[in-house]
Amino acid sequence: MSADIEQALGWSGPAGLGGHFARGSLTDTALLERMMTPQRLLDMTMRRSLAHPQFRMFRDGEELNPSRYLNPEVSRRGQSVDMVGTSLLGSLLREGATMVLDQSNVFDPTMEVACRALQWWSREHVQANIYLTTNEAAGFKLHWDDHDVVIIQLAGDKEWEVRGTSRPYPMYRDAARNDSPSEEIVWAGTMKKGDVMHIPRGHWHQATRNGSGSGQSLHMTLGFEKRTGVNWLSWLADWSRETEIFRHDLDRWGSAEEQEAQQQQLAEAAITLIGSRSPRDFLAAREQEVVPPRHVPYVEFFGPLTSVVCVTNFPPRILERDDAVEIIAARKKLTFAAKALPALRLLLSGHPAHLDQAASQVGVEVEHVAKILTEEELCAPLTPELSSGYTGLVTSAVN
Repeated sequence: MSADIEQALGWSGPAGLGGHFARGSLTDTALLERMMTPQRLLDMTMRRSLAHPQFRMFRDGEELNPSRYLNPEVSRRGQSVDMVGTSLLGSLLREGATMVLDQSNVFDPTMEVACRALQWWSREHVQANIYLTTNEAAGFKLHWDDHDVVIIQLAGDKEWEVRGTSRPYPMYRDAARNDSPSEEIVWAGTMKKGDVMHIPRGHWHQATRNGSGSGQSLHMTLGFEKRTGVNWLSWLADWSRETEIFRHDLDRWGSAEEQEAQQQQLAEAAITLIGSRSPRDFLAAREQEVVPPRHVPYVEFFGPLTSVVCVTNFPPRILERDDAVEIIAARKKLTFAAKALPALRLLLSGHPAHLDQAASQVGVEVEHVAKILTEEELCAPLTPELSSGYTGLVTSAVN
């Protein structure tokens, strides 16, 4: 999928994220229905307990009270669980409304696979939000996001307006407010099925079907959570605990000279700390410190392990030693014999691996290695549902 986005936006890699506004179209339109359709989205919401604000509805640009579309389902024991009221939802969509499902990758295997693949590509956290708008409903009012987004129009069409920034690189938690929209129109037009758009952080934008008549729009917003210098400094602050001077109490009652001396000592120690760990070190550590996402656990008595796939948020590091191989990922470091390297490269490739086929290619030890990796939760069993998510998006590691 990353290759499709690159081709659509004219990129040669993920470095374009956060740069300039870009727009294009996918050449493989079959990918669109593979990702999501309105019918699949409605079916998915009907079968799950969804809570506000992960699931939201809007009309005329205003958010509706959850009681307009969520019903408490009460069991015979009096236990209440919020479920989407299908008749209520249907009425709203027929009249014209916008339905939003945040983090669809938590619920849908195809979205899960797509986000994981894009995380391995971009080395950033990615989540997929889905927006379904019907008839002449308006979307969100003019706003900006605190992360970079790639928008893919999956079905129908929608009118967009994208403006420039009014504050360079704004943040969610910032030193100044950013509530005056830019007057610069970067692009205005219609996103049609298959169109792709990249909106960098801080660019004002809005979308609507107002005036479009009957019909619908389904688009996916991929949010990329990039790190900043602020995040690096916060990370360094945690490392400051290793240095004694930072653990000292601040001198509240000393003389002006004593307080100034302490400030000088802290400043010198801070300069040393800043020079000891670079932003590159921070980014590398961040990748390996993220715990695995939600996945089906490996439980041996449920059946033999026949197929697996790596489920870490970012590619594991594979380090070759003289007589061993180290795997670093998800806050863990595992050591294997050197002969396990071919199996490790295959199992940690990010592609599904069918163990009977893999054994003929890299040796029978692949089954033992796969069991260890699943027990350590770097890999997970390839269930039929998860396997369906890879179909048409990521090929098998062994064909």
